[in-house]
Amino acid sequence: MTTGIKDRVAIVGMGCTKFGERWDMNSADLIVEAAKECYEDAGIEPKDIQAGWVGVCFSGMTGMTLSQPLKLQYKPVTRIENACATGSDAFRNACYSVAAGIYDIVIAVGVEKIKDIGYGGLPALGGMGGGAPTGAMPTTSAPGMFAMMATRYFARYGLSPEEGKKTLAYIPLKSHYNGSLNPKAHLRKKATLEQIINAPMIAWPLGLFDCCGVSDGSACAIIVPASRAKEFRQDPIYVKALQVSMGPNTGNMISDYDYCHVEETYQAGLAAYKEAGVTNPREEISMAEVHDCFSITELTIYEDLQWSQRGKAKEDLEAGFYNLDGGLPVQPDGGLKCFGHPIGASGLRMLYEMYKQLQGKAGERQIQNPKLGLCHNMGGAPPGCAVALNIIGL
Repeated sequence: MTTGIKDRVAIVGMGCTKFGERWDMNSADLIVEAAKECYEDAGIEPKDIQAGWVGVCFSGMTGMTLSQPLKLQYKPVTRIENACATGSDAFRNACYSVAAGIYDIVIAVGVEKIKDIGYGGLPALGGMGGGAPTGAMPTTSAPGMFAMMATRYFARYGLSPEEGKKTLAYIPLKSHYNGSLNPKAHLRKKATLEQIINAPMIAWPLGLFDCCGVSDGSACAIIVPASRAKEFRQDPIYVKALQVSMGPNTGNMISDYDYCHVEETYQAGLAAYKEAGVTNPREEISMAEVHDCFSITELTIYEDLQWSQRGKAKEDLEAGFYNLDGGLPVQPDGGLKCFGHPIGASGLRMLYEMYKQLQGKAGERQIQNPKLGLCHNMGGAPPGCAVALNIIGL
């Protein structure tokens, strides 16, 4: 009988670097910076770690990406790669090892160092979708693919180009406000609606503020059995759901994909809510960090995760429902918009914010009385994605 992960494991320590153009550090340095905070937060020493998982795409090979900088002598370390869901999947695998009773104290780390590779965006992931790596990508771009989603969404729900552009602008508007309050964010400047709408165009209707940047960073977590959590701290945070949904890429082979939603996100949400015992997501989820690689991505996530009705996210955005002081704050730390997207690190960075918020330690960004935090990562682009969805809470 399947019992699920709910309340079987707990997070007792987390660490996170400042994200940005970390020219002064390599990936090992970033791991050490995050792990130092993590160990101190959990009140443990490196020798206490029994096993590790490291999520990394471009900045390391094998488990030695983690074992070398942290001097995990002769201990089992596993490298995980799952596109933009990499960090979340490393956390998921670490949690399962503890829930299975194999280990009592493990570490999950996400890291990426890609600002100094000489490329303006993310490098190509060879072999995505099951194909052989060729070193070449189709003549398209991530902004271009998500721009198609935006224009299709506008058409389906009757938004004029001006209305659609303004609707999307509310997303970076609130995220940049939140990021301005976060000392670990890469970009810490507020923006106005007018600045966002009139910013240089990347792929219409996605302007500069609608697209997340690239950065370096690392984050990590210490996971223990729930039954032992209070031995480490009085305010542990418990894992409620861990789900991954992989797309079969059918959208590239059939013509009825609507380009207005991501089925993998919807299905991951259904599974995670069932595992966590959530029956009314809009009311029960206290806050969320989601994969805002582009503004339109975040908007469709609201609807795919059943927080807004289909085609009605515009009304919730205009009402401030997703603002820091709204009914369901999204990106309280500033999101990918303000942190950038070092692929292996993003999932654990999101968890770090939810962890701090649940403990009441988020400073100026603190949300009142949160109970459940949701983290969503999406790798790839519609119509074929890999989605990781984690829920943690008190």
